[in-house]
Amino acid sequence: MKEIVFHLDFISPYAYLAFERLPQELAGLSYRVVHRPVLLAGLLQHHGNKGPAEIPAKRDWLYRQVLWLAQQHGVPMQLPAQHPFNPLALLRLALACDAQGEPNRHVCATVFRHVWQGGADAADAARLAALRAELQPSRDPDSAEVKQQLRGATEAAAQAGIFGVPSFLVDGKLFWGLDALPMLRAYLAGDAWFDGSQWASVAEVPVGVVRQR
Repeated sequence: MKEIVFHLDFISPYAYLAFERLPQELAGLSYRVVHRPVLLAGLLQHHGNKGPAEIPAKRDWLYRQVLWLAQQHGVPMQLPAQHPFNPLALLRLALACDAQGEPNRHVCATVFRHVWQGGADAADAARLAALRAELQPSRDPDSAEVKQQLRGATEAAAQAGIFGVPSFLVDGKLFWGLDALPMLRAYLAGDAWFDGSQWASVAEVPVGVVRQR
């Protein structure tokens, strides 16, 4: 049985859609999912990127696209009252629900739906308190231990080459984005393409020009 490490941040609408679609996309295959909350902002900073919602010309398109994708896939979705927002409280809460920092599907579903269903403010203090009461974490989300666990998971992800969410790591191979789910399925199903040279050969393509920042 293959293990999929699903790197996610609840701030990402694409991570939400991928989370909801994963069981259907991988139906009939044998696998185990480890949910790994990470701070997307930390990954972006490590790789020198901006989040799509931080780029004004891209922001409106992002929201239109994810709402359309949700409708296409039959996934309930409403944009939160404000976005982007600070997801640290949500990430720490999810981590605190498991001793190893690997929240189960129920926990992740509850937090994702807190953000992406209903159209309320995901960072509202009263709503966060109610969410914490509902999930009843076994550890204190505000403890130094949990905070360090989130930092460590984010740093480890960045060192592994993960640059965004949703990202799926299987056998050292990285699959990024909602649209990578069919590719992930093909790998898990034993598609012979992954045994060929093309996966590794792309790293040998020389850089022709470097844009000056």
